[in-house]
Amino acid sequence: MKRRVLVAVVIAVILLAGISCATNAKKEKEAVSAAQDWLTLVDTGKYSKSWQEAAGYFKNAVQQDQWEQMLRSVRMPLGKMISRKLKTSVYKTTLPGAPDGQYVVIQFETSFQNKESAIETVTPMFDKDGRWRVSGYYIK
Repeated sequence: MKRRVLVAVVIAVILLAGISCATNAKKEKEAVSAAQDWLTLVDTGKYSKSWQEAAGYFKNAVQQDQWEQMLRSVRMPLGKMISRKLKTSVYKTTLPGAPDGQYVVIQFETSFQNKESAIETVTPMFDKDGRWRVSGYYIK
């Protein structure tokens, strides 16, 4: 009897873990799509629009004119984006220096006209309006 209960508990835990993984995979897919849409704005020089479409957390951290200036100084020298390939995406509920929430840390392997190999890290968060919006962007 105890063995049957233990087996039932183990099966329930495995099923719940599988549901959680499937849910996280769906969230990751939605966040990657949102990140790609946002990156299109950046790629086409729509820096103002990229700020407007960012997460509230992002907009509270950096003013629009500062954001546009930073992108001009960082992205413009790289030249046109040639290719971008998804490297990793990881769902997280905590990040250093950020409030708890739902985040997906995404890395893209990207090639630019003037920089053959770069890693772009884009971090969408599930925002208050119920949409995935970019809360962080970094190029290495």
